[in-house]
Amino acid sequence: MSDEIRFGVIGGSGVYNIEALTDVQEVQLDTPFGKPSDAYITGALDGIRVAFLARHGRGHRVTPTELHARANIHGFKQLGVKYLISITAVGSLRDDYAPLDIVIPDQLFDRTRNREQEYTFFGDGIVAHVSFADPFCLDLNALLYQTAQGLGATVHNGGALVVIEGPMFSTKAESRINRQLGCDLVGMTAIPEAKLAREAEIGYAAIAMVTDYDAWHETHEVVTADMVVQNLLKNAEMGKKILRAALPIANAQLHDCVCLHALENAIVTNPTMIPPQTRVRLDLLVGKYLPAARDS
Repeated sequence: MSDEIRFGVIGGSGVYNIEALTDVQEVQLDTPFGKPSDAYITGALDGIRVAFLARHGRGHRVTPTELHARANIHGFKQLGVKYLISITAVGSLRDDYAPLDIVIPDQLFDRTRNREQEYTFFGDGIVAHVSFADPFCLDLNALLYQTAQGLGATVHNGGALVVIEGPMFSTKAESRINRQLGCDLVGMTAIPEAKLAREAEIGYAAIAMVTDYDAWHETHEVVTADMVVQNLLKNAEMGKKILRAALPIANAQLHDCVCLHALENAIVTNPTMIPPQTRVRLDLLVGKYLPAARDS
């Protein structure tokens, strides 16, 4: 068994599969962007090293707006993670994506408002323009969908996930407009997570668990926190099964993809103009692309 941790999982504590892990450790990390939401739980799942993080902290203490997304993603990068799977609760904006179904989304639409500080690792003297046309890792998406299908899950391949600010759920008007915009799902956390994962050259994909019909559906009750929690708990076992079945396949098949080279031609700042403190803060992400700084 390799000590390398190539795979990460971010979501609620219920997706940890702690009972199936061996060599379990809690890893507390500091990052140049602050403290992550919680300690990372590392261990071996069927011989494959994996790192788990409770996105909102154990006990669900952090709102979507308060998340230190940069610290969370940078922490995975520090651990060596190359591919990150998000387990996320979503509302459905279409009839055929029913509560308790699973969706592997392939697009994002950003309607957040108060997350500017967490949107990017860049700034403070360095600019990078990263391609984000396909916000999820297409290779990891395909693998997760095929795995879920093979397990008999009611799973849908693709969908546009609109990310709202939260923590309140949508109004009926907002829900209907999001449908008119062509969105299929609604959630609160994939932005800025997916953007930061791309900047960190980590392949990112989501197992989206449909918990409700948001607020638009006339014949279903309006979404409540209790509804979301109860349906997420019902789906948790299938989520664990998908993870456990997908990891060996991913470990054998996923060794490279475009996500892992996202910064290769994205940094536009003249290296000689990047402030030394910015170089130090971003060294883990950009060091391999910058010539060695000259001593002053």
